[in-house]
Amino acid sequence: MAKRERISSSVVRRLPRYYRFLRELDKQGISHVSSNELAKRMRSTASQVRQDFNCFGEFGQQGIGYSVTQLREEIEGILGIKCRYPAILVGAGNIGTAIANQVIFDNRCFDLIGIFDKDERKIGGVISGITITSTDELERFCEMHEVVTAIICVPKKAVEEISERLYACGIRSFWNFSHYDISMKYSDVIVENVHLADSLMQLCFRINQQKKEKTDQ
Repeated sequence: MAKRERISSSVVRRLPRYYRFLRELDKQGISHVSSNELAKRMRSTASQVRQDFNCFGEFGQQGIGYSVTQLREEIEGILGIKCRYPAILVGAGNIGTAIANQVIFDNRCFDLIGIFDKDERKIGGVISGITITSTDELERFCEMHEVVTAIICVPKKAVEEISERLYACGIRSFWNFSHYDISMKYSDVIVENVHLADSLMQLCFRINQQKKEKTDQ
């Protein structure tokens, strides 16, 4: 049984990676995997792997390791992958379109049930089988469909107004691609902020570090 304790964000961020690796092993027909083998794939340590899993319960057996299928299913349950939360996407620009076409439909956590934009040229268009609706219809749609999550892909200047409207509709979880921090205004929301520019700068940092290490050798 899972332990009732607050799980650190670093552990939570590693869970999807564990899940991907375990799915790959499952597809290869591998029945068991050791913490050492998982650590190599994660570029971590066996101790860290065991600590991560111990946050949720005892899954492995000494001398045998972890059952790949069982551990995958346990993590699937922990992440809530089969919950299929109703989600909408606001902002049908380049990023929003890419997410609707590629990310959401490859992920079983959410059902994308609506796409919204204020641009009249986009309204009525179709992305992945979903018709783009005017943002004027947000409140009515959310009330009818009990939306749980909103994916925000609008410019920063438009986020405050949109987030206020969505919050008023009862939405408390956001996948936020803007640079506006929704949680600063609403303390009871769950927000996953995605800063693509930050990620690119982190890549740049790692390249610079690698160059310095080679220079120092």
